[in-house]
Amino acid sequence: MNRDESTRLRAKIGSLTRRYFRSTWPNDQGFMPGKSRVPYGGRVFDEEELAALVDCSLDFWLTYGRYSERFESELGSLLNVEHCFLVNSGSSANLLAFMALTSERLGDRRVERGDEVITVACGFPTTVAPIVQYGAVPVFVDVDLATANVAVSRLGSALSERTKAVMIAHTLGNPFDVDAVLRFCREHDLWLVEDNCDALGSLYRGRLTGTFGDIATSSFYPPHHMTLGEGGAVYTDNTLLADVVRSLRDWGRDCRCRSGEDNRCGTRFGRQDGLLPFGYDHKYVFSEFGYSLRATDMQAAVGCAQLAKLESFGRARRHNHATLTASLTDLRDRLMLQAPTPQSDPSWFGLLLIVRPEAKEQGITRERMVARLEATNIQTRMLFAGNMVRQPCFDAMRQAAAVEQSPGFRVSGDLVATDTIMNDGFWVGVYPGLTSEMLDYTSDAIVEACC
Repeated sequence: MNRDESTRLRAKIGSLTRRYFRSTWPNDQGFMPGKSRVPYGGRVFDEEELAALVDCSLDFWLTYGRYSERFESELGSLLNVEHCFLVNSGSSANLLAFMALTSERLGDRRVERGDEVITVACGFPTTVAPIVQYGAVPVFVDVDLATANVAVSRLGSALSERTKAVMIAHTLGNPFDVDAVLRFCREHDLWLVEDNCDALGSLYRGRLTGTFGDIATSSFYPPHHMTLGEGGAVYTDNTLLADVVRSLRDWGRDCRCRSGEDNRCGTRFGRQDGLLPFGYDHKYVFSEFGYSLRATDMQAAVGCAQLAKLESFGRARRHNHATLTASLTDLRDRLMLQAPTPQSDPSWFGLLLIVRPEAKEQGITRERMVARLEATNIQTRMLFAGNMVRQPCFDAMRQAAAVEQSPGFRVSGDLVATDTIMNDGFWVGVYPGLTSEMLDYTSDAIVEACC
């Protein structure tokens, strides 16, 4: 088949794919209150994602390829960061971002086993898991109840001579107090890992979150701000960290050749590396103890189409959050709604509701509200792990601490606000797939559950 025929057929397949989508996917039966599910999140897509996915499949390039490079370039440009790496999940992104800080290439600033990393207990486990798994010590501080973000006044008391980094997330899309956290990190020469998995598109002082820390991460699981199905990203302006992340993501190898490429460096068989024989194939030289964490090109193809919609997704999230918030104004004596951090413009991941003590005295509880909402087909979610140190995965470390062995983690001060969110908080969705009918139904159901 000649190139012209191939191009013609590819265009026809693309056209038919879009036609297939238009005839198959718009299968909306309309919202039926009480019967239709009101999801907390989910994928939002159209014919462009399907066409990109099929187009990529025609290449049958199953691993990292042209769409992956395009996605990294476009996401990096959107964020205005120098280096961007596509990976197979947000969890892998957090793993790579933290493990990059343990590289010997960082010299005295590297995080070593036993060093401490300040974080919060009110969040998702994958922000903390890499710290624990490596053998560093997470130091948990409380959050501010109004914003559900790190209580910056607690950072100083958490500091020790072994503190090397701060690793925290923007909670439910609400930016943490970036100025205060950055000031603390710079004053004490600490790395800042910015978990941006729930906040892509959020702004602090007019600047996108994920661009303040030394290194940052995103997740593209379906409920997030955009999706690749599975997938994540690591991004940074630090060239040294970027080199380490690239190596760790790609098995730990020293070589920077693309998939299917050989001898980019021009010295593939002409180098002396470590104690290897001179001229040992550079494609099999490993400078880090790494992983294989790349996403597939078909995932990236979906991501390229989703990136074009990210701004509109953010507008929808802000609108949906504002709509629900306005409709619940009369409940503020019973429910506390998560407040945006001053000088921020969140691209909200969800609407956090916390039952006030006065409401609990009247018999209104989180458990009762959640049960009523779920019974009416409205999905609810806890704020992830609640208080992380109360989770079963911390049992062994608590037992070790009880017999005065190395505890593996430390709590600085109390976690009163964290426990309050764990006991009395939950959230509902604001994702772009929600219709005005769903929002009205949700707000009415919340009002009824508070009566």
